[in-house]
Amino acid sequence: MAHRYQAQIYVTLRPSVLDPAGTAVESGLKHMGYDNVAGVRIGKYVELTLEAEDEAAAKTQVDRVCDELLANPVIENYRFELK
Repeated sequence: MAHRYQAQIYVTLRPSVLDPAGTAVESGLKHMGYDNVAGVRIGKYVELTLEAEDEAAAKTQVDRVCDELLANPVIENYRFELK
C-alpha cells in the first residue's frame, strides 16, 4: 500500500559560487539603512507531494528528482524534509 508524502525542498548555491542576486539584495538592504545585514544568499523552495511504498522509497525518489531536475549538483546544494 502506498503512502502519501509531502516533500519540502530547499535548493541553495554552494558557498564557493558567487551569488549576484544575493549581493544585489544585500546592497539594497544596506541602502535602506539595514547595515546589520550581511551574507545574503538567494535560493529556491519547492513543495511536492508523492506516493511511495515507504519513507525510504520516498526519500530515494525525491533525492533523484532533486539531482536530475530541481538542482544543478555542480553549483547547488539541496536538502529536503518529508512529512
